[in-house]
Amino acid sequence: MKTILLSILVLGALGAIFGALLAFASKIFHVEVDPKQAAVREALAGANCGGCGYPGCDGYAAAVTRGEAPCNRCVAGGAETAARVAEIMGVSNDAAEKMVAFVPCSGGAGNAEMRFNYNGPKDCQAAMLFGGKSNKLCTFACIGLGNCARACQFDAMHIVDGVAKVDRSKCVGCGACVEICPKNIVKLIPESQKIMPACSNRDKGGVVMKMCSVGCIGCMKCQRECPADAIVVKDNLAQVDPAKCVQCGHCADICPRHIIEYFGK
Repeated sequence: MKTILLSILVLGALGAIFGALLAFASKIFHVEVDPKQAAVREALAGANCGGCGYPGCDGYAAAVTRGEAPCNRCVAGGAETAARVAEIMGVSNDAAEKMVAFVPCSGGAGNAEMRFNYNGPKDCQAAMLFGGKSNKLCTFACIGLGNCARACQFDAMHIVDGVAKVDRSKCVGCGACVEICPKNIVKLIPESQKIMPACSNRDKGGVVMKMCSVGCIGCMKCQRECPADAIVVKDNLAQVDPAKCVQCGHCADICPRHIIEYFGK
């Protein structure tokens, strides 16, 4: 019994000593935090998504307070958060346009020809290592095994018929899907950009037709009929100049392959 009591007393004494040492160390090594940094951190969305380019919300808040980062980089918080941060910092709010993800591929099930049936781990990188550039004949195509969807913290990316699709209403433009895509086909585009060719294949039309029933064949019909000269076929692929595009949607209507997406409808 005496041994047990002695053990308890020793442990209690050691706990008190170490507690006192920790309290002393916390005061000695305490780092003062700028009140503005704490206020900025509180104003942020708290997603820790890294879309601002800094290691989480704490890193971004510190950079803003030091004057090293603009007030509008919190993509998850958007314009409202940018306005609050600018008010805290006492500067003008030059809010950047919101960016959203886009996957330029329409080669889903029934459209894209498959090179092989992949039955391994549901991982795009694994499929590439197993079969080369892609599980589909089109080497530009989305593999569709969901790396991007799993990386998205906002439920904005889903795999639909073997191709990644973006829910613009949920996307915050953090870029997590862009970073993780092993094919490097996911893009961030301004939310105001309503016209986008949903294809990345740069092969000649005849080759594309053998790979995918909806791939761009570079027929140039969109280029010829665009009223604003905003579309040009370059490297066998239709490309839109957002500075010229009037977002009329005519190109989407007349595309014979139906792969120009119009988000204005």
